Amino acid sequence: MREMKDSGIDYIGEIPYSWKMTKIKYISDIFGRIGFRGYTEQDLVDYEEDGAITLSPSNFHDMRMDYNKCTYLSWRKYEESPEIMINNGDVLLVKTGSTYGKAVYVTDLPKEATINPQLIVFKNIRINSKLFSYILQTKMIKIQTELAVVGGTIPTMSQEKIYNFIMPQIPEEEQTRLVKILDKECTEIDSLISDIQHQIETLEEYKRSVITEAVTKGLDKNVKMKDSGVQWIGDMPVHWDFQRGKYILKYLQKTVRDDDGVITCFRDGEVTLRSNRREEGFTMADKEIGYQGIDVGDLVVHGMDGFAGAIGISDSRGKASPVLNVLDTNQDKRYIMYYLRSMAYNDVFVALATGIRVRSCDLRWNKLAELLYPLPPIKEQNEIVNYIDNVLEQTNSIITEKKQQIETIEEYKKSLIFEYVTGKKEVTQ
Repeated sequence: MREMKDSGIDYIGEIPYSWKMTKIKYISDIFGRIGFRGYTEQDLVDYEEDGAITLSPSNFHDMRMDYNKCTYLSWRKYEESPEIMINNGDVLLVKTGSTYGKAVYVTDLPKEATINPQLIVFKNIRINSKLFSYILQTKMIKIQTELAVVGGTIPTMSQEKIYNFIMPQIPEEEQTRLVKILDKECTEIDSLISDIQHQIETLEEYKRSVITEAVTKGLDKNVKMKDSGVQWIGDMPVHWDFQRGKYILKYLQKTVRDDDGVITCFRDGEVTLRSNRREEGFTMADKEIGYQGIDVGDLVVHGMDGFAGAIGISDSRGKASPVLNVLDTNQDKRYIMYYLRSMAYNDVFVALATGIRVRSCDLRWNKLAELLYPLPPIKEQNEIVNYIDNVLEQTNSIITEKKQQIETIEEYKKSLIFEYVTGKKEVTQ
């Protein structure tokens, strides 16, 4: 056990006696992009061959890069800023936005890349850059980012404050050993997290299959079936009927009250007051032209995001944009809700779309009114809804437990990194 000393900083604690404390400005240079001033539409290009990758926080996946969703910047603008041309081995940090403080080590760049104004890049790093990226993941840096961030709706940190972040100065002879052990242990931890995440994804798929099967085939496995005539449904119970939406749904346009809060229909199907979930990330209209009232129990279908599952029953009284379809019906509302969600889950709305916007389609009232809805007797609709509700409740409980497992493992991973990079855990030769 090596001799330790007090670092003089509460959130770092003890460090090895031979180590010192330093600041990021003595470890690395920092570069960032100053907005997108002077850019034309031609500078933000649509195709990979026309420009360089513009990295953003959406490309961060844990401590690794994800290049599946990239935007591109013209070669002209890319070449204007050589100081933020990104290379393998660079370290990136989110300085602006809701994920501020997240860091990543750049590897496997598929082509030339730069950064958007939300990021900064550390270059000319005077220690092992992979080790530096590990240090940036720790609670000692997290605490300092919380103290450095300013702003409300869009939090941000200045480069000057980041330069003054304090960290241990790890002796050069220990750096390679630390990276080797951290790579090994973090890879094992990440593999475990990935396995649990795969289990969650399987359970989510199971939920969707249960909904689709129940709303198109019913619960009786022995019932006589008939061809529905609808390709994505196939056979359905012989005693079920079909009706168009205009005969079973009523399009509501309710007045707004003075004390109404804003209601949002989220893609996970929750319809609730925006204040119940989050306020940031939304554009608030100065003039609420066309806003409508929504009551508890109203069936709501998002006119633009319904294709992705934004379909549910409101749990609140409030007001909403006219992009939300507020509906009533004499059928079981939850059965209609689950049927429409099953169409979303199976990309039926996308297949029926005639617009040009990628992964979107217009689900306004005129479209919902012409859709065909399979209709079991009301009693059977109630039974289907109860069955789906019970399955979802049980499955969601398991998913919640697994998400908590992931959170616990990730906290352990951060703690492990902190113990190593502050010398509390020693890597022997």
